[in-house]
Amino acid sequence: MTTRPAGPGHRACATPPRCAAPAHKIGPPPAFASPGFLGNGVSGGRRLLTGRGRASASLATLVPALSVTAHAHKLPIAGSRLCLYEDGTELTGDYFWSVPDNSELVLLTKGQTWQGYVSDISHFLSVFHKPHEGLIQAARQLLSGELAPLRQKLLVDLLHTVSENIAAETRAEDPPWFEGLESRFRSKSSYLRYSCESRIRGYLREVGAYSSLVGAEAQEEFVQIVEAMSRRLRAVSYNGSYFDRGAKASRLCTPEGWFSCQGPFDVDDCASKHSINPYSNRESRVLFSTWNLDHVIEKKRTIVPTLAEAIKEQDGREIDWEYFYSLLFTSENLKLVHIACHKKTNHKLSCDPDRIYKPLTKPKRKRPAKKCP
Repeated sequence: MTTRPAGPGHRACATPPRCAAPAHKIGPPPAFASPGFLGNGVSGGRRLLTGRGRASASLATLVPALSVTAHAHKLPIAGSRLCLYEDGTELTGDYFWSVPDNSELVLLTKGQTWQGYVSDISHFLSVFHKPHEGLIQAARQLLSGELAPLRQKLLVDLLHTVSENIAAETRAEDPPWFEGLESRFRSKSSYLRYSCESRIRGYLREVGAYSSLVGAEAQEEFVQIVEAMSRRLRAVSYNGSYFDRGAKASRLCTPEGWFSCQGPFDVDDCASKHSINPYSNRESRVLFSTWNLDHVIEKKRTIVPTLAEAIKEQDGREIDWEYFYSLLFTSENLKLVHIACHKKTNHKLSCDPDRIYKPLTKPKRKRPAKKCP
């Protein structure tokens, strides 16, 4: 909770565990007995507006009005207190005189808490977590007559969010999600798995195509290594489980299908907190295709050329192709990133020189045979 610095006649509202007693949700109040105050409903207490006249702006003048409001809504006046709407600061004593005109106040009863705008945002999120049809209709009505671009965008985003059908999985449960897709995809997970497989297959094709640039003396072994990688990928279904929310292991999303951006290659996390659920609706599915599986150590600039050079310079040593496989096709070197976090500059990172070749194993010495006594 944000509060003003403590001073004479001024202290912050206590913040016990959120709403120790259920908050009263009340409607518009009756006319106050004392002029200069207006009010409207607010979750967690009574929301008021201080008057313009300084003669009426005193805590003593406010008490009769609060009594009327509390009585009308069956709220106990004993233990009630006033807080600033914006930050939850409690009004006591002389501090009330310093409150600006037209400041919004909240009347709380015993056990209720108010954290200012934080409480409003929390209430907003709880409402839209499980929106009802009336709310959706109201948002559509507002959008139909809205001309301001920013408000239009907010309403469109709101409707986009509440129209999500995340729990649905099959084509029968959510036909709009499958619009434009081949009929062979009967579930969302099957399509997202295919989408990931297609990306990994594309990486494999790029590696294979590099063989034409490898010298004749190293080309045969390069092709053999690519074939070994291909066999490994087929065995794990091209790591399609990365995008499959039903996969028990290795998936990059939550069981509900939420993916979080892992941030650019040179940072540990996404500062913008990008997230998406391609399982939610068709638009999110399409937008997810713009997210990248980015190689931290770059594929074309670094990994593949290093592999080709290692074959050329191996001098009897054995290439650790599984190390290169992990860099090219697994989450050991792949980061899922929002398009805005995909930096296409030179990463200037290199492969680990200690892992390019397999460690040499020393031949075991044969123990001399024991002589019979």
